[in-house]
Amino acid sequence: MTQIEIKFPDGNTQQVEKGSTPLEIAKSISNSLAKRAIAAKFDGRIISLKEPLNKSGALQILTFKDDEGRDVFWHSSAHLMAQAIKRVFPEAQLGIGPSIADGFYYDIDLEHRITPEDFERLEAKMAEIVEENHPTVRKVFSPQEALDFFKKNNELLKVDLIEGLLDSGEEITVYEQGEFSDLCRGPHVPSTGYLGKNFKLLSTAGAYWHGDEKNKMLQRIYAVNYPDKKMLKQHLKRLEEAKKRDHRRLGRELDLFSIQDEIGSGLILWHPKGALMRHIIESYWKDQHLKNGYDLVSTPHIAKHHLWETSGHSSFYQDNMFKPMTVDEVDYQLKPMNCPFHMEIYNTKIRSYRDLPMRYAELGTVYRYERSGVLHGLMRVRGFTQDDAHIYCHPDQLTDEIVGVLDLNTKILGKFGFTEYDVYLSTRPEKYVGSEESWDHATEALRTALEQKNIAYTVDPGEGVFYGPKIDIKIKDVLGRSWQCSTIQVDFNLPERFDLSFVDADGQKHRPITIHRALLGSLERFFGILIEHYAGSFPLWLAPVQAVLLPIADRHFEYAGRIRKALELAGIRVTSDLRNEKVGFKIREAETAKIPYMLIIGDKEMEEESLSLRRKGEGDLGTVKLEALLEKIQAELE
Repeated sequence: MTQIEIKFPDGNTQQVEKGSTPLEIAKSISNSLAKRAIAAKFDGRIISLKEPLNKSGALQILTFKDDEGRDVFWHSSAHLMAQAIKRVFPEAQLGIGPSIADGFYYDIDLEHRITPEDFERLEAKMAEIVEENHPTVRKVFSPQEALDFFKKNNELLKVDLIEGLLDSGEEITVYEQGEFSDLCRGPHVPSTGYLGKNFKLLSTAGAYWHGDEKNKMLQRIYAVNYPDKKMLKQHLKRLEEAKKRDHRRLGRELDLFSIQDEIGSGLILWHPKGALMRHIIESYWKDQHLKNGYDLVSTPHIAKHHLWETSGHSSFYQDNMFKPMTVDEVDYQLKPMNCPFHMEIYNTKIRSYRDLPMRYAELGTVYRYERSGVLHGLMRVRGFTQDDAHIYCHPDQLTDEIVGVLDLNTKILGKFGFTEYDVYLSTRPEKYVGSEESWDHATEALRTALEQKNIAYTVDPGEGVFYGPKIDIKIKDVLGRSWQCSTIQVDFNLPERFDLSFVDADGQKHRPITIHRALLGSLERFFGILIEHYAGSFPLWLAPVQAVLLPIADRHFEYAGRIRKALELAGIRVTSDLRNEKVGFKIREAETAKIPYMLIIGDKEMEEESLSLRRKGEGDLGTVKLEALLEKIQAELE
């Protein structure tokens, strides 16, 4: 037999027979690896463990620990759930069933409303299919053959998907397991027995077909599956903790914000406490930017529609923009981005290389048309404030400017308690603007900056946006969840469209390199992340109310008033609970409101001119004088 050479991630190589499968190779390494194997990556392509290898190349055996392996496991689990649904409800029409960040879902069209009472029956059917251990078989059809196949099986949603591919000429793959067949690119685990029985159906939600509210509402069933029971238990525990931290519930309970039908979906009302926190965040953000050489700018919420034609948004971003409004026979547009305004500010003067770098920063509110089905509290809204900035620099300054952005990013995120990140460097896609030379220069600058700062990163080949390469930074919260916040993008598109230039030392005009960056992403979403990260118990510097005075009786009000004034003069955010309630009730209410310090005043405290101090999460800290309290609070703030 002909031999081929397989290279492994650790650099070792192995000669194997041509036609060997990744599973056979995994077994030759160790039975333990073979048992954990889910799929494989061969020369960068994700493949099934059963696919024969007919040439030499680089092979990685994927397990559940690998992102790609987890995706295959969960996508295969979605097929398992869909097969169980069809066994229990043969009349169900199947939509799509992808893996997602923390599990998988399947969209179905079914008159019967799936409820948690149905979950146990479906899980039992899934376990039955696992026991049957059906091999997964990949079949290749032409678009017409696939259309005929799913029409015959009366899968109308699949037919709708295939009809959009009829003119493409692409081959279509169908994966079969037992009596069940599904339209899918794959790959999948070798058989249903690989999926085990540590799955859990979690919830249902409505989802419009193709994400368009003009289409029929389907039922989306969310679920999760793990290779072992311990991992499933840990996941369910995290879900319970996440429920307790849900920013929508805490936002209501802590009176931070609301969303009201009378105002409009996806539009946020910031209540006094939430608005105060926003002010604190914005003030810190502005202070740090001014200290780091940025100029603050402010731009309108609307502009003439032709501005968005110049920027290109009216062509490639139109579906996410609100419809124009006509004023004095001229069309105006609610802004979906701040970028074009910053370009126009730059263009108000002839710029010299001596002016560079120029850094414009803005907390600019933008408006985007998000489908109603995807709106979610503060995390997905229609009106939000971006912490936007654009840096215009000489090509020689690019690396230093990116390093500066990374430093500022680390400092600001660290201030809010985020110190763990997943960092991705996205490179040139197939379709792009600008020269290859410019792309290579920008990509290398991004890479060099990350390496100078010793920041570990993953390369996402071809995942850059069409106008430039980028760095994406996903912060990790206390539950280990990743949130996309920061992005640093080199932009070749808008400088060209707006004809930006500077006069270099040679006396000639040149294009500045433009960096588009956001650190928090949007204030609304970042605020939602903060609420869930801290479960509403914010650090003292960020808490909207830092201390509450709890006088026991009316005769203590006058002394409490003097203490409050002294605290306010010291810059402490303080309130008083003067209700005619028992002090125990007031303490519980302050705990529920997650106020850091509770200052109890009774006869003894008034006589000694002291305070009985409680700290949320710590309990009774004894009696203190006002001066000692101020020192304690100041030390904590510092």
